Amino acid sequence: MRNKRALLTGLALGGVMVLGGSEAGASSHREAPFITQNPKVDNTDFYIFNSYETGRDDYVTILANFIPLQSNYGGPNFFTMDPEALYEIHIDNDGDAKEDITFQFRFFNRLNDATGNTGLTLALGGAPVSVPLYNIGGLTDASNQDARNVKEEYELKILRGPRRAPTKTDPIVPAATLPAGSPVPSVATRFVKPADFIGTKSFGTTTNYDTYAGKHSYSVDIPGCAGTATKKARLFVGQRAEGFAVNLGPIFDLVNAPLSVLADPSLNAPNPIGGANVTTLALEIPKECLTKDAMSPTIGAWSTASVRQARALNPAASFTKPSREGGAWVQVSRLGSPLVNEVVIGLKDKNKFNNSEPKDDVANFGPYILTPTLPKLLEILFGPTAVNPTGSRADLLAIFATGLDKVNQIKPMPAAGEMLRLNTALPATSSADQMTRRKAGEVAQMGALYCFVNAANPTTDGKVLNTAATNCDPAGFPNGRRPGDDVVDIALRAVMGYVLSQQSAPNTDVPLGDAVPQHAGQFDAVFPYLKPPHPGS
Repeated sequence: MRNKRALLTGLALGGVMVLGGSEAGASSHREAPFITQNPKVDNTDFYIFNSYETGRDDYVTILANFIPLQSNYGGPNFFTMDPEALYEIHIDNDGDAKEDITFQFRFFNRLNDATGNTGLTLALGGAPVSVPLYNIGGLTDASNQDARNVKEEYELKILRGPRRAPTKTDPIVPAATLPAGSPVPSVATRFVKPADFIGTKSFGTTTNYDTYAGKHSYSVDIPGCAGTATKKARLFVGQRAEGFAVNLGPIFDLVNAPLSVLADPSLNAPNPIGGANVTTLALEIPKECLTKDAMSPTIGAWSTASVRQARALNPAASFTKPSREGGAWVQVSRLGSPLVNEVVIGLKDKNKFNNSEPKDDVANFGPYILTPTLPKLLEILFGPTAVNPTGSRADLLAIFATGLDKVNQIKPMPAAGEMLRLNTALPATSSADQMTRRKAGEVAQMGALYCFVNAANPTTDGKVLNTAATNCDPAGFPNGRRPGDDVVDIALRAVMGYVLSQQSAPNTDVPLGDAVPQHAGQFDAVFPYLKPPHPGS
């Protein structure tokens, strides 16, 4: 109770800062010009939240999604990760906007034969001939993948200190004895990634596929963390259903919808991208393995992908070597708070943002934070019915770059830098409770938005915190981000001044949204939370 009271007190002190910055709130699908050419290393969504699965109160769940908008019929090659890339999740636990812990993933894709170069064959004309397909039979038995032509495996390391010059690097490895039915990797230190949901002939029903994929969920120790001696971490990498909901076409077609639609919170339109899939890197880690110490419960997190500086096409291309990579690692994708690169960063600097680190954000992108263009663009599009909030938007700085004092600001050095910040001391809200905290007549789940209510004089005073508000859910975005938090609706309301006074923001009480709701009921209530992927047939 003490931690919750401290958080809510901080929210009250932060006032408009908590939700004003929620302008940065949706999915980074193809968010910068260069990354559109490299979907295998494109971050699509990033989540970090206190686990709300029953019995997992002492854990933090981290989900990093890659390869956006996968069609469910992705054959014949489907959606393998890039073996020439580094996929990383970074944790800042001392507030200097620099990584203190990095979880680093490397992928290895090989053909299913002794050398990894030939793959499955059929004897035709007296000689073995390589087959063209990903699989040549059913794959429901995770422990026997003889019909799978491409074996996808990965290694995971934990780095402490700077990611390119770590003070300590340790492998995270599978248990010496794998659970019955688990797939056996080609190298003992690797994990196996399940095949994508090719279709129901290859896997049977969605339930069958989820059972198969579950055999690729690992219980692991975190080197250097005494907590996992008794509390094991969990790891899963594999295809999941797209977890993001957005009216993607209309939103980026100059918000092609009348204001009457945007202001009707009861609408429940189909999700245009709801049939797509993503590839998820999922970790569930004991809290003490992430925080600096018991007195510093807040952490910051973001995910990145990097490739080698030079790539030369191989004139004698093979399955494993279509190109030759060399040089230093160069970061090409970055994601912390959602929607930052899409609607906060100017077009000329989107590639630069993907290449940057949080510690340099104020110098590189400060004007975009303090003078955001999106509210003015909405005013231009909708005229006087959507008036741009007046005055400086310094409220965005806290959520975007520093966190909120006594809420999710990292002590002792709250340096500026964009990332998702999570107070791990805050009790999680169960999936069922997340659903009950939605406001009557509204479909979407609004996180911490409804912890704020009108002041005695809403004309001149901004909204104030009411800890007894029925729909208050301080465990939601922007205190981390859960799959069910409807960050698009939160963004639309906040950017037009939800927490400001009516005098400063005439649209402060308009219930804006995109008519495609997001809520916890659309997801599982257990790790890895995102639903099984959609089948190809």
